[in-house]
Amino acid sequence: MPTTTWNRHHILSLADFTPIEYDTVLKTAASFREVLSRRTKKVPALQGQVVANLFFEPSTRTRSSFELAAKRLSADTLNFTSATSSMTKGETILDTAKTYLAMGCDIMVIRHKEAGVPNAIASELDRLGERVSVLNAGDGQHEHPSQGLLDLFTICTLIDPVEPRLELLKDKKIAIVGDILHSRVARSNIWSLTASGAEVHLAAPPTLLPKWFADFVNDEDITGAGEAVAKEVFVPSAIPKRKLFIHWNLESALRDADFVMTLRLQKERMTANLLPSLREYHQLFGITRSQIKHCKPHVKVLHPGPVNRGVEISSDLMDDPEFSLIQAQVTSGVAVRMALLYLIGSGKAIG
Repeated sequence: MPTTTWNRHHILSLADFTPIEYDTVLKTAASFREVLSRRTKKVPALQGQVVANLFFEPSTRTRSSFELAAKRLSADTLNFTSATSSMTKGETILDTAKTYLAMGCDIMVIRHKEAGVPNAIASELDRLGERVSVLNAGDGQHEHPSQGLLDLFTICTLIDPVEPRLELLKDKKIAIVGDILHSRVARSNIWSLTASGAEVHLAAPPTLLPKWFADFVNDEDITGAGEAVAKEVFVPSAIPKRKLFIHWNLESALRDADFVMTLRLQKERMTANLLPSLREYHQLFGITRSQIKHCKPHVKVLHPGPVNRGVEISSDLMDDPEFSLIQAQVTSGVAVRMALLYLIGSGKAIG
């Protein structure tokens, strides 16, 4: 698996990912997906390396898939849980990271409720001259890069299982619905999906999708208001244009959509009463069979999990394999996280 196009030491955000990097991840993940289909699902790619999963907040899918991905690559794993750690005795986050550094850790996978923690640890490790890589597994309301990449991989492999690549999503319409204001998943997906040339349509109540959110990929002022604000913006990078739209009405966001991603209501991050009730939210923004009739006939539905059944999406639609890609996302997660660990770890391989 060649890594000649990969020079990134840390994976902290998708904001500055290039099309070549996206395609490298997709190609590498496709290779590991084939490995996972074999009877023997292990490869020695990271044998002798240590991957530490430093999760300072709860997680099921992300933590488990990173642990499994590391083991499939033959790496040794260390798992950290803040509730049973020395942090309960006053140890700082940086001192915790340095403890794992002293144990010979090669890659740190970090999840924290505060934005910027993985970046701070990566900066400190760089300052110390250490060759340890940091992979952001979700930080506050900032980003969740591996989730954005596995969602991209899930969609691209549906279109072309043999050769998933970024260009497959050009001009596709993708609706992201739900608690976008508090969602790090939404932010990472906006970067990855707009990089492909897709039209990304955000839909939520105004309290969960302020008009200024359309500035997310650009610093220009927004002009106009109301039902939808269309943005075709320039971002100084290898990606010349990004198309982002916001809607405060679900039907217009879903109209002729190829894919719909619904997001969890993050009640733990809401500091005010932003919704009248969960029942009213489901009536207006819940994804149901009747709502997806506005989409293209073969629309597929995604959700990063965990799911509040009957709130963000109806149970019958969630469990329908004709429309739902939710389980496929979980499966994709292992292959994509194997790819990410391999790409940042292969330069440090022993032997």
